[in-house]
Amino acid sequence: MDRRDVLRLSAAAGAASALTLQGVSFAHAEEHAEKSGGGEESRTVRGHLPNGAPDFVHLPVDVPRGVRELAVSYSYDRPAVPSGTPGNALDIGIFDERGTAAGGRGFRGWSGGFRTEFAISAERATPGYLAGPVRPGTWHVVLGPYTVAPQGMEYEVTVTLRYGEQGRPLRPAYPPKRARGRGRAWYRGDCHLHTVHSDGRRTPAEVAAAARAAGLDFIATTEHNTTSGHGAWEGLWGEDLLILCGEEVTTRNGHYLALGVDPGTFVDWRYRARDDAYERYVRRIHRAGGLVVPAHPNCPFVGCQWKFGYAGADAVEVWNGPWTADDEQALAAWDNMLLESCRREGGEGRRRWIPAMGNSDAHREPQVVGLPQTVVHAEDLSRAAVLEGIRAGRSWLAESSGIGLELSATGPRGEHAGIGERLRVAPDAAVAVRLEVSGVPDGTVRLLTDQGEMLSERLPASGSGTVLWHTTASLAAYVRAEVRHPVQGGGAGLPGPMAAMTNPLWLGAH
Repeated sequence: MDRRDVLRLSAAAGAASALTLQGVSFAHAEEHAEKSGGGEESRTVRGHLPNGAPDFVHLPVDVPRGVRELAVSYSYDRPAVPSGTPGNALDIGIFDERGTAAGGRGFRGWSGGFRTEFAISAERATPGYLAGPVRPGTWHVVLGPYTVAPQGMEYEVTVTLRYGEQGRPLRPAYPPKRARGRGRAWYRGDCHLHTVHSDGRRTPAEVAAAARAAGLDFIATTEHNTTSGHGAWEGLWGEDLLILCGEEVTTRNGHYLALGVDPGTFVDWRYRARDDAYERYVRRIHRAGGLVVPAHPNCPFVGCQWKFGYAGADAVEVWNGPWTADDEQALAAWDNMLLESCRREGGEGRRRWIPAMGNSDAHREPQVVGLPQTVVHAEDLSRAAVLEGIRAGRSWLAESSGIGLELSATGPRGEHAGIGERLRVAPDAAVAVRLEVSGVPDGTVRLLTDQGEMLSERLPASGSGTVLWHTTASLAAYVRAEVRHPVQGGGAGLPGPMAAMTNPLWLGAH
């Protein structure tokens, strides 16, 4: 079966355009299933996609009664391309008989370009896909031509139906909302992680073990465009480790975390910044109790740069994995947003500021879980308390649990505030800022305000030290801290790699 001709082009409101191919049918499949009591049948579709193809290609599959398991495999060519030109990359997923409409009611799984085959049955599914009954009706294999070479792309998709009695569906076990914790305390977490349920190579068990080894108190499962990881952690959580559910919503105009949502919450990704869709899914995440966190906003890879703006965002991931130039760019952009939040908007007060987060985005060895991590001051080790601490900016970021930090400010009458809080004092009141650091040998401490760097001091070889700085609210709308490693290679005037940084501590009555 060779499908070279595109039959329909649909562009649903608020969604990227999609090509719909001629459907695949299994003639007399029901009679075959009844006579054989089992067995399987396959159909193969071959086609060509030109450079500039729409974001998604739908292949309808008519699924009859009596199917025990549906399996799909695919391949595509990778011709040589000129240097600097993207080659072919083709993603894949599937929607069941409930349809492909925006919002994902029919969503049954997505593996991007990480797998060449998958299978779904009532009792099990390939990681990235959702187990459940294979009901009769029109299913859709969805191809996502992420990049297409100038020559175009030749692809092949094989759909296999395996007949027989359906197995018993398994009820997923989702993580509890609370762990024992230490009451009101600082808790360390990594909220951007991948396993074999998307493009990671670690199993959930390996990630949980790495999180405990890194001294983390909480982690989040954030697979690309799928919720299959939500139910994959049974037996891995405990009184010492809280696991949050989420998704890395991977669009063509940037990625964002749907962090801490209700288990099973699916967030669609099939839109661009030019479509009228992003705001809808921001509302969906908030209704599901989660946070919206743009991820690695300055990542240089295709489709990774953040283009949706920051309306509706609850935090932003300014530090992703080991410190690199794009983190430095994200930090500078975030610092400018802090300054924007200092401006008044008529009689409505100041704009809400967006806290910073740091996460590892670890996929495989040797990427380190917990490098970096977000250290959150929360009322207890629970989903609600941790998310509230992140949303409020009562947090700081560190490259490991071996680093300690405390930033505080006091006023002339004993007023006190910490990270993410406001020290409410008169504009001319004397303010004392104190920073304590440990675990960064020969590091450099920097205190920064809306005016820029106001203090820089070197830590001793022990890595521990205390810095005091005096100011007033009229001179500093906020103060935040950075702790940097020594500059590698003697780069004069350049800051070294980040070891730790804080969200701001705000000064003044408003």
